[in-house]
Amino acid sequence: MAVTVADINKLRQQTGAGMMDCKKALEESGGDFEKAIDYLRKKGAKIAANRQDRDAKEGFVLTKVKAHQKAILLSINCETDFVAKNQDFQSFAEEVATITVERFPENVEMLKKLPFNSDISISDKLMEQIAKIGEKIEIGYYAPIEAPYVTSYIHPGNRLAVIVGFSKTIDASVSKNIAMQIAAMAPVSIDRSDVPADILERELDIAREQVRQEGKPENMVEKIAQGKLNKFFKESTLLNQEFIKDNKLTVGQYLASIDKDAHVLTFKRYSLS
Repeated sequence: MAVTVADINKLRQQTGAGMMDCKKALEESGGDFEKAIDYLRKKGAKIAANRQDRDAKEGFVLTKVKAHQKAILLSINCETDFVAKNQDFQSFAEEVATITVERFPENVEMLKKLPFNSDISISDKLMEQIAKIGEKIEIGYYAPIEAPYVTSYIHPGNRLAVIVGFSKTIDASVSKNIAMQIAAMAPVSIDRSDVPADILERELDIAREQVRQEGKPENMVEKIAQGKLNKFFKESTLLNQEFIKDNKLTVGQYLASIDKDAHVLTFKRYSLS
């Protein structure tokens, strides 16, 4: 079957792939559009395999919130800033995020299996994007949260975003302030009691070594190291950080001054490096 320019254009409109790729796909599939699309997907998978050694450090980070009780944070990553700023790429990321917040999968693998439309999965659509763009495209980060009240913040430029869950409904400006605090100050946990054990031990090890290098007696090392750990808690746990809009208050004091019954239950933060 002869491949016409009209057929090539039709396939290109459907897939976004290049003219020569579409021509080759139609030739290989005998003019069958479904087989041609499959051919392009396979080509995309081949491109992805060939680019495993490439870093997808650019991308588009976004959040979606549903009914103020569910939220997702998603990053679709690519290789170059040029692609990350492309409107089609950003629209694709928005579509994936909208589907994801509705279906609310537990993890990335479940997310990839979700239907992008009636014909293909999100995983297949990622392969199409790779074939179309010619770069490594991947889901760089995904996190869902659920709470009585959730909010989100996307920093201008879509390279950094935050989602936060609260114990009850609070004023939107207050929840935004907390989300912006997390974005700016990158806390490792909500409070000192929930700092991951590995982080805590690493900070203590660093503090002990610093104390020893300062020449302090060995019997004083642990006590002084614990004091340094208190500084870490103030700088790196959300409720103990200085509130960025009023450094006379900690974040915990700020939130209590608005509503003593409101508590931060969870948060997720992601930033492109």
